[in-house]
Amino acid sequence: MSSPFSLAIRVDGIATITIDVAGDSMNTLKAEFVPAMNEILAKLETHHGLRGVIINSAKPGCFVAGADISMIAACRDAASASALSRAGQQVFARLWALKVPVVAAIDGVCLGGGLELALACHYRVCTSSDKTKLGLPEVQLGLLPGAGGTQRLPKLVGAIKALELMLTGRQLYAKQALKLGLVDEVVPATALEQAAIALIGRGMPQVRRRRKRNLLEWLLEATHPGRQMLFKKVRAQTEAKTLGNYPAPLRIIDAVERGLADSTKAGYGREADAFGELAMTPASAALRQIFFASTELKKARLVDAEPLPLTKVAVIGGGLMGAGIAYVTATKAGLPVRIKEVNEAAIGNALRYSHERLEPKLRKKQMSRGEFSRQWSRLSGATRYVGFAGTDVVVEAVFEDLALKHKMVREVEEALPGVIFASNTSSLPIAAIAEAASAPERVVGLHYFSPVERMPLVEVIPHAGTAPEVVATVVELARQQGKTVIVVKDAAGFYVNRILAPYIAEAGRLLAEGEPVERIDRLLTKAGFPVGPFNLLDEVGLDVGSKIVPVLEAAFGSRFAAPAIFAKLLEDGRKGRKSGKGFYLYASKGNKGPRPVDDSVYKLLGVEPQPRLAEEELVDRCLLLMLNEAARCHDEGIVASARDGDIGAVFGIGFPPFLGGPCRDLDRRGAAAVVARLEVLTERYGERFAPCDALRQRAASGDRYYPPVAAEQP
Repeated sequence: MSSPFSLAIRVDGIATITIDVAGDSMNTLKAEFVPAMNEILAKLETHHGLRGVIINSAKPGCFVAGADISMIAACRDAASASALSRAGQQVFARLWALKVPVVAAIDGVCLGGGLELALACHYRVCTSSDKTKLGLPEVQLGLLPGAGGTQRLPKLVGAIKALELMLTGRQLYAKQALKLGLVDEVVPATALEQAAIALIGRGMPQVRRRRKRNLLEWLLEATHPGRQMLFKKVRAQTEAKTLGNYPAPLRIIDAVERGLADSTKAGYGREADAFGELAMTPASAALRQIFFASTELKKARLVDAEPLPLTKVAVIGGGLMGAGIAYVTATKAGLPVRIKEVNEAAIGNALRYSHERLEPKLRKKQMSRGEFSRQWSRLSGATRYVGFAGTDVVVEAVFEDLALKHKMVREVEEALPGVIFASNTSSLPIAAIAEAASAPERVVGLHYFSPVERMPLVEVIPHAGTAPEVVATVVELARQQGKTVIVVKDAAGFYVNRILAPYIAEAGRLLAEGEPVERIDRLLTKAGFPVGPFNLLDEVGLDVGSKIVPVLEAAFGSRFAAPAIFAKLLEDGRKGRKSGKGFYLYASKGNKGPRPVDDSVYKLLGVEPQPRLAEEELVDRCLLLMLNEAARCHDEGIVASARDGDIGAVFGIGFPPFLGGPCRDLDRRGAAAVVARLEVLTERYGERFAPCDALRQRAASGDRYYPPVAAEQP
């Protein structure tokens, strides 16, 4: 294997180590690179006349994207994973120990192990490019920075800021990193090498923090009582957020505290031990599997056809969804987008949506004035089909009404013959929408989730007659918009809404039985969902859900029947946040604490709220219905694979990431155990809990969706 590192030493004594991992578009650090790095370090340690070292990358837009986490899959126990961590610590310690200044010259992504490499240098300079981002995102994989990051970052920027970065995995733009003291300079790409040489000219830096602390930070970080208070508070906040589902954040806190309170050696030891232990946890295994699956999906050829050219997009309907689709098209895909609406006011609202999201980026200096102008200039609107010439794809985002969508198909085909018509429907069959088209082969479903700019998933739904190149084109559009795409079968509810509907309906039945709203939401949040079902209904709108359920019930029968309470709530005008009236109170102006439940809901429904069910029973009633429906969808080919089903659930509805998705959760629980539990629930509550044939077959055969992994069992 060729070395990913090349060493060049100039006549003036300045050495350059250039990183270029052959065959990969991004540089990642691997365990097998350690000998090559040690060989270079040995040369530098003995080179007479050495003045300084610059570490850079041969790949534009990428310094080092992180460590190759596939290394962990080869580790059979915590000790072998800890050994990976210690090897990284040792080589970076050797770099730091060089007697001459070492400068990391960063252009592009510098994440995870890449930032730990940069932290082991004496100086850091980065380019002002929008592609330059720095961060330690290991927590998102159920891990901690294992090559010294938990020890070096707090000493550089302070414990408070370091913990915030590591506990969230947040990535910083160049100017944010400069303000924090994470880098010493920010320069144009053309000046990167000269800036690095100038930093070498400063000589070895004094041991000092790169960022001034205010009095409160000094008290919390530099005094023993202050540190005790700080770490106690951070632990409490973290425990309240993770609810025991994610062990990595607490281990990050432990490693940082140990390094500050005890010794550097003890801190590194705690970091390596924790890395090994976390690598073997089911949570980390699930999170890493999600990472690999989503990476695969971004590159996978989802249809056997080449996409058509994409130069311009139109959006029909400038409401919440349409405005969001226009925003990601202009800002992420970089394509001009024209919005069609019924009047100027509606166009103004749609454009305002994008401006309200772009302006803060400009104000916070996350975006240059020039880039702001470029992105804003791609957005426009009209009340007639004027200025739509050259449109390749029309994304329709009007109300969920088949007659209205038929009208849009006919209108678009007349105004823009030959264009691809992509409907952002959440439940209506695409074949039914295509019935109104003169070119049904150019009609496809393109289902986004709200809010569009934050939700990472898109479902692409071809009907039986959709042309393959049309599918390939909308897949490419969604990817350019920054979305993870799954292609799903054209059936009622598609995939994500189909598995979500039984979960939501069962929460409604629990409420009808008298279980308190806040308890149902709290227990399902504790189980790992980002929000509870009633909080979700208030955000999305009960009226939106009411459009989907009849379609599902007509297609699949009574197991999708909505509880009667939902109709009562709609009759009372309870559409959630948008109507100021839902399951929770929206008139209250207080911002502290959770939003209070609107107790008038109970009076309206004629129930007396009182906890009755055991926690496990309550959660099982909602969650197992979702798992059962996911198994049906996989068996029916609604999703192409277990991978697609799991990514769809995690990215589309926030299925608990630490469980890895419905199929991985079924593997973890065991199909036989799930079938047995569903049979118990069927006896107690009715046929909607009957295990599907696909689950029964897996229970009998012992088949799994995925091969077992070392860390699968808790």
